Amino acid sequence: MQIRAVIASVILSGAVAAPASSQWLNLKTPGLPRGADGKVDLAAPPPRTADGKPDLSGIWEPDGTKFIRNLAADLKPDDVVMTAAAQALFDRRKTGTLSKEEPDANCLPQGVPKIAAAPAPWRIVQTPGAIFIIYEAFTQWRQIFTDGRALPADPNPTWFGYSVGRWDGDTLVVESRGFNGKAWLDQIGHPSTDALHVIERYHRSSVGTLDLQITIDDPKAYVKPWTAIEHPKLHPDTELLEFICLENEKDNRHMVTN
Repeated sequence: MQIRAVIASVILSGAVAAPASSQWLNLKTPGLPRGADGKVDLAAPPPRTADGKPDLSGIWEPDGTKFIRNLAADLKPDDVVMTAAAQALFDRRKTGTLSKEEPDANCLPQGVPKIAAAPAPWRIVQTPGAIFIIYEAFTQWRQIFTDGRALPADPNPTWFGYSVGRWDGDTLVVESRGFNGKAWLDQIGHPSTDALHVIERYHRSSVGTLDLQITIDDPKAYVKPWTAIEHPKLHPDTELLEFICLENEKDNRHMVTN
């Protein structure tokens, strides 16, 4: 449902165009390497925390809208093989006739991993024992525990699930389970179920680039796991803005359904 990405982009563009004096949009992000012209050296080696781990902290911008539209955009058809029930549901959704039922069209959470590709920036806050991601889209957040705990055995299903992380060299590996099965993985309607297991691998290859590998393992919807790779870019010298989906929402009434 491309209209959602367009509307979100318009909303964000309008917000950024507002007077910056009260929104801290002209303050320089501290701790970043800069050239003589004051611009951030985005190609510099990534920063590290006191314990030597890569520091993923910063505000990141999705690399375009390709993956919010279709998470499998870079994959071959036989890379994403659905179960019969999931395929039937996907075929109905991708016609566009069910666009009115897409969760974020109704201001419900976009879920994991869809929200990482939404046309709005998000901030990683890295602390000892936990990493927090604050999403401008719909003003939402998630927490990733890195204190060694296991995922809950019998979780109460949620939109964002439950996440734990560990370091594999310089790559943060995040595993998430406990989803409610209501989220679409993208706008064309790749489905998810309550069996969804998402594995994300975050690798900061430079100051300005974050390589994000996302593996979808959902045996109720897909015959085998499949993986997409996104490349969010650092968005320095700015701050997140409030994004309330229901405020002045007018597009849903114009969408179609069966």
